[in-house]
Amino acid sequence: MLFRYKKSFEKIAMGLLSFMPKERELKKLQQTMHIYEENPDWQLYLWKKGEDFVGLLGVEVAEDQFVIHHISVNPSHRGEGIGHDMIEKIQQIMQDREMVATKETEAFLTKCPSKKGEL
Repeated sequence: MLFRYKKSFEKIAMGLLSFMPKERELKKLQQTMHIYEENPDWQLYLWKKGEDFVGLLGVEVAEDQFVIHHISVNPSHRGEGIGHDMIEKIQQIMQDREMVATKETEAFLTKCPSKKGEL
């Protein structure tokens, strides 16, 4: 299940975000978290499986599209379809907006079915 980020999830979110290659350094990680906390167009979501948060999804929302900036799954839960489930759920939340990838997320998103538009 996808949960909207709140400050009490900060350590968990930073841990999941650190699995992304460009987010490994603490200073970069803190800068990224600051963007999600300060800019209302940047939204962070966490995926909960059982009692644990095992995935993270970060999007930038515009009027007609949303950009997937970050997608991360705990390595011990990879291969379970969590990434695909998160993409499917965010497409439902974003309704008719077009999903757009970044260089970092494009390879994964091309494997996911897109509800509207092309990547």
